[in-house]
Amino acid sequence: MVRVVVAEPTKQRITSIDAYRGFVMFLMLAEVLHLSGVAERFPTSDVWRLIGHHATHVPWRGGSLHDMIQPSFSFLVGVAVPFSIAARMAKGHGFGNMLFHAILRALVLIGLGIFLRSDGLEMTNFTFMDTLAQIGMGYVFLFLLGFRSPAWHWGAFAFLVLGSFAIYASHPLPPPDFDYPAVGVPANWPHHAEGFAAHWNKNSNAGWAFDQWFLNLFGRPQPFVFNAGGYATLNVIPTLATMILGLIAGTWMKAGLPRGALLLRLLLAGTLAFSAGYALDLFGVIPNVKRIWTPAWTLYSGGVCFLMLLVFSLLFDNSPLRALAFPLVVIGANSIFIYCVNALLSKWLVKTLATHLFLLERKYEFRTYTVFGPEYESAVRGGLVLLIYWLLLLWMYRKRIFVKI
Repeated sequence: MVRVVVAEPTKQRITSIDAYRGFVMFLMLAEVLHLSGVAERFPTSDVWRLIGHHATHVPWRGGSLHDMIQPSFSFLVGVAVPFSIAARMAKGHGFGNMLFHAILRALVLIGLGIFLRSDGLEMTNFTFMDTLAQIGMGYVFLFLLGFRSPAWHWGAFAFLVLGSFAIYASHPLPPPDFDYPAVGVPANWPHHAEGFAAHWNKNSNAGWAFDQWFLNLFGRPQPFVFNAGGYATLNVIPTLATMILGLIAGTWMKAGLPRGALLLRLLLAGTLAFSAGYALDLFGVIPNVKRIWTPAWTLYSGGVCFLMLLVFSLLFDNSPLRALAFPLVVIGANSIFIYCVNALLSKWLVKTLATHLFLLERKYEFRTYTVFGPEYESAVRGGLVLLIYWLLLLWMYRKRIFVKI
């Protein structure tokens, strides 16, 4: 159930949440800039090397800013739940009505995830690794936890993290002669762990084994053997844990705690979770891998999410800098809409721009995309796409048009 809402100017929103959501969506949209490709043209530049690293996903272990898009999006879904429940209760909605809406929302998110991953294919691609599908599969559980006490939140988080650990740790280690090339992993791939941590090696782990059974239950043009990126459907378990961390943060913010107490909680939760995840990887216990959302990644990325929410709160909540958040708020206000538009239309928009700029370039000899040099061609082309996206979102924001599920 996708709704287009024309809203009246409403009560004050929390700027940090909207700005953080807008920042996350901007990072996703910025893929159209292809900054990692620009960085490759400047191999001796430390600045561009750093930009290139954070503009794309890491191969396996570790993380970049780009790797924080999905955890942040999931975390912010959890942050919004206490506010959503309170708003619906204020409108007189009963629990049954809200539960029905939560179930519908979950189904729509799963359906959208499958639909977007099937675009351009010959048949439906039943995959459940997309961000929207992962959130949808855990959303009803998250909603129900929204009515429970913080002790339930922490208990559910621990149960999911330990459960994910148990599933992977109980799966047999790959034998020494395991045929990695047969599952899309080069034989000399340098990112595999040794010892106990090998339970989370790419395409030889419990998530991969589960998908070889589960995904082949659906109609497919050919049997599922492996996911090229190493992603797994079982990521839904730790993804829900990340959403619960967001629920915890949202509950703190909704409670109206003194500003200092709230910021201290975000700081402590972020520092402790980040440090625990980093230590698990550092000491070789569990590798820090986003693609299969290991327990180390759940803690590490969850800690980063707490700290990012802290930074946005410091910058924009009750702050003279609040007006600077406006460009991000515009993006965050229609996050689902722009997520789908970008997935479906970005390539078409690039092609259409090239079509209509061609005559302009021929007539006036203006170098549209290479105006700053051929090295920056993809960045300029992507920048025009981003500008069009933002102007569209600005128009919707000014007209108070918001697409919701």
